[in-house]
Amino acid sequence: MANVVLNLVLLILSILLLWKGSGWLVESASRIGRRFNMSDLTIGLTIVAFGTSAPEFAVTVSAAISGKADISVGNIVGSNIFNLGFILGGCAVFKALKTSPSIVYRDGGLLIGTTLMLTYMLHDHYLSRIEGIILFTGLIGYIFILFSQKKTTDASDIPAGIATWKDVPLLLVGIAGVVGGGHLLVESSSELARMMGLSEWLIAVTIVAAGTSAPEFATSLMAAAKGRHGMSLGNLVGSDLFNLLGVLGLAGIIRNMQVAEDSMSSIYMLVGMCVLAVFFMRTGWKISKWEGAVLISVGLARWIIDFAT
Repeated sequence: MANVVLNLVLLILSILLLWKGSGWLVESASRIGRRFNMSDLTIGLTIVAFGTSAPEFAVTVSAAISGKADISVGNIVGSNIFNLGFILGGCAVFKALKTSPSIVYRDGGLLIGTTLMLTYMLHDHYLSRIEGIILFTGLIGYIFILFSQKKTTDASDIPAGIATWKDVPLLLVGIAGVVGGGHLLVESSSELARMMGLSEWLIAVTIVAAGTSAPEFATSLMAAAKGRHGMSLGNLVGSDLFNLLGVLGLAGIIRNMQVAEDSMSSIYMLVGMCVLAVFFMRTGWKISKWEGAVLISVGLARWIIDFAT
């Protein structure tokens, strides 16, 4: 019992480290980027996009290096389900979110296509290095498309201010917090799964996924409260794409990964969540409050099914 409590405490501590570390990383790196005359577009697509996905990156790559494929893949699948269910749905319930053709057809279409491609790749419960390279190449192509279309980033989305000497140690502390928190989350969750008789996949696709989605939750809810619907939606859809193409792609490059046979039900669920979320974005060019409630209900139902089976 004492070991269970200890690992629960470590799990909570790791989530706090991931949350605060990613926040410090984004703020300090953004100001440093301004100091070197990086455009808001460049900062937004690189530093901020990486910052909100830094916990998923740290946990997934750490798990891949440690040979824990179920946590590596399960964290990404679960995080994306959590983003589209609980976070996107919660933001819409708080305040109906306006959408646009670009985020529906370009970003939403790519999200559905990427998820279907991942489903095909994992039909044999195996993600190879070649498949990881294909995913990561897709991220490079997506960023190229965004640059070629000259997509603008709202300057108010980027932390204001000019870099000072304090930002260098803050950046280092942020990186250390994310890396350390990611490692701690993998180890504590794996130990909890073992002691409680739960599979690493189940822990990864639920508890770990919720913990690593903390930055997306904070960013999207704040953006929705301020009426920045594009930022709220873009943060979640962009983060999901970065998770699938960049984070999981890199993890696949690091190591060939064999995942649990019962993982496909969660992957099919992710496909369904993507299709449902994009469909809601298209209806009336907004996600209404009742549609947000549906997304939350589907995400909650999935959690109940996961723990009941």
